[in-house]
Amino acid sequence: MRARPMSVLSRIPELLARPFTGPRRAHGDPLVWCAAIALAFLVLVLHRLGTPSKIMFDEVHYLPAARRLIALTSRLNPEHPLLGKEGIALGMLVFGDNPFGWRLPNALLGTLGLFAAMRAMWWASLSRHATLLFGLLFATNFLWFVLSRIAMLDMAMASMMALAFWQAALAWRKGSRWHLALCGVFLGLSLGGKWNGAPILALPGLLFAWDRWWALAGRRRALLIARDAGPVPGVSLLEAVLWLGVVPLLAYFATFAPAFFYKVQPLTLQGLIPWQGYMLKLQDSVVKPHLYQSRWWQWVFNLRPIWFFYAPWDGAQRGVLMVGNPFTMLAGLPALLLCLWAGVRRGDRLRGAVVVLYVASLIFWAINGKPVQFYYHYALASVFLMAALALVLAHWWQQGRRWPGALTVVLSAMLFVGFYPILSAGALPHKNSYRDYTWLDSWR
Repeated sequence: MRARPMSVLSRIPELLARPFTGPRRAHGDPLVWCAAIALAFLVLVLHRLGTPSKIMFDEVHYLPAARRLIALTSRLNPEHPLLGKEGIALGMLVFGDNPFGWRLPNALLGTLGLFAAMRAMWWASLSRHATLLFGLLFATNFLWFVLSRIAMLDMAMASMMALAFWQAALAWRKGSRWHLALCGVFLGLSLGGKWNGAPILALPGLLFAWDRWWALAGRRRALLIARDAGPVPGVSLLEAVLWLGVVPLLAYFATFAPAFFYKVQPLTLQGLIPWQGYMLKLQDSVVKPHLYQSRWWQWVFNLRPIWFFYAPWDGAQRGVLMVGNPFTMLAGLPALLLCLWAGVRRGDRLRGAVVVLYVASLIFWAINGKPVQFYYHYALASVFLMAALALVLAHWWQQGRRWPGALTVVLSAMLFVGFYPILSAGALPHKNSYRDYTWLDSWR
């Protein structure tokens, strides 16, 4: 007999209180396969990394800012935090002020973030199938690959977020204080890369408080100080505030350290907090229309990508198109709905959490009213979209329906191979080669 809708809704608190147990491990940790996928991704990212040798898209803002950091002369591009620019500057110092040096830090961060995201999926689900499906779909979703090959700030933000969720999954799975602390460090560093992930930062702390509340049924007066309960036994809620609240802030502010040594207008401790308000004001002041600006609903349906580059350069016609995988970016949408249903109807907390994280990543752009937005702002939400798709396909796989998962991986990989020249600035046969890849008029 099917449960009535109201009876399901009435059980939501009970369902949310269940731990992240997930399916039991059947074939062991796919660590070697995770490393192999990340290594293959790195090889593809490094191929032609210095091409085009010309500055492309927003590198025009961040390369001069990185050079100012190296010289410690004065502020440039002050509307964004410093971590991403510090990474670019480090690449310049070690490998030279050249296209390879500019872009290598994000290539390494993108690979690290891919590996961390797979490890987060493993420890959250203990599903080998979900982990490997996620890794393959994530590596070929186009967005992560393109952002790993350009000297922008988004990869510093997104890769640190992936590391934070890896440590959070370990903390919940192993009951580890130190993984909880590392989660806090990486959350703060993610914010130090860019503010895009800000709506997600509070979620690990809120989840800890929620789990502790339900674990202390009957003795909730001790909510703040009790240590003998989940999700991390031995850690009180007050201590969790330190690791997931104070430590992220300290890590974030630490990324501003070079600004204290500028020769012109150096940052001061007294000015550190007011400076955050000034950064927000500068970001909100960007109102001039841009050819490639778009809105959140266009990202969801993969309607309005960005041409990072398209010109004859380095001896050939070349282009870099920032677009999502035409199949998986749409296939992930019904998967999100299935995950939502599983979360509410069956109490599957992991699938429900993926939906919450997707919405939290997107809602920032849907409601903030900032007029100039771009498709690459969807990169973080696309990670959770691929996670939802992988979880649904893995569930079917474990039920014996393997063809949807196999077909999805094959189609995703084939599209990645087909689009690879336009994702990686490959040599194109003629001036109008963009027509071979712009399947929709809105992609031009």
